[in-house]
Amino acid sequence: MNRNLLETLNRADIEPLELQRLVDLALAEDLRFGPDVTSDATIPSDQVAVGDVTARARGVVSGVPVALVVLETVGFPLSGVTVVRNDGDSVEPGSVVLEIAGPLRPMLLAERTLLNFMTHLSGIATATNAWARALEGTNCKVRDTRKTTPGLRQLEKYAVRCGGGTNHRMGLGDAALIKDNHIAAAGGIVQAVAAVRSADPDIELEVECDTLEQVREALSAHCSLILLDNMDLNEIKSAVNIARESPGVRLEASGGMELAGAGAVARTGVNFIAVGALTHSFSALDLGLDLRS
Repeated sequence: MNRNLLETLNRADIEPLELQRLVDLALAEDLRFGPDVTSDATIPSDQVAVGDVTARARGVVSGVPVALVVLETVGFPLSGVTVVRNDGDSVEPGSVVLEIAGPLRPMLLAERTLLNFMTHLSGIATATNAWARALEGTNCKVRDTRKTTPGLRQLEKYAVRCGGGTNHRMGLGDAALIKDNHIAAAGGIVQAVAAVRSADPDIELEVECDTLEQVREALSAHCSLILLDNMDLNEIKSAVNIARESPGVRLEASGGMELAGAGAVARTGVNFIAVGALTHSFSALDLGLDLRS
């Protein structure tokens, strides 16, 4: 992987080796039964062309660095690639995202894998951006969850950032989230909090609360981050009022969140809205690679 591409991935907080493994796996699916028989039969080995990756719908771009890794992996010279739209940019139908000029066979070999990654990630960025725009004018941010496609969490959470959202924990070890099953197993919120703090005093800790009584219990345990699970708007407002008695406490609303009601939830004073649908129920953004005639 060339230096410029490595620097791009590092700035995006994408781990290069993990990304390369994913790209290799995706390309291997296409090459499992042999080389590209269609292109090899119809395209001379020295034929060159210019193609554009173009948006066919309105949305937000994500996955440009991934596309570059795909092209480099199949041997396409990156000197022939011009990035027209960067990750996080808005596009309209007809907007060119990438201009690709060079040998046609490797361009077409990369095409489907490149587009699979970009349409997927751009779909997440587009969905996230709709939530981010709905929360404008408030102090609330939209956050993702661990409801990600197996193997793609790093990239999907990157796409959330491209869309203007923020990330929750990446895995089970970088932050603690005490949920209902942990509370039941430990014998209560206070006991669960004490156990986690004993095991790792410095880890970020969040407690999931289903009731206002549990919110009070979490506050009594000096929890500074509380997840309000499946509470209605009035319960969320009450939880915010209760938490105001404990300066520095942040609240996250979660469960059954809908875009149409995002502004109302945000205006209660919560700091985050957790939306699993960002990474499990989005629509891919339609992008295509078209050769210039």
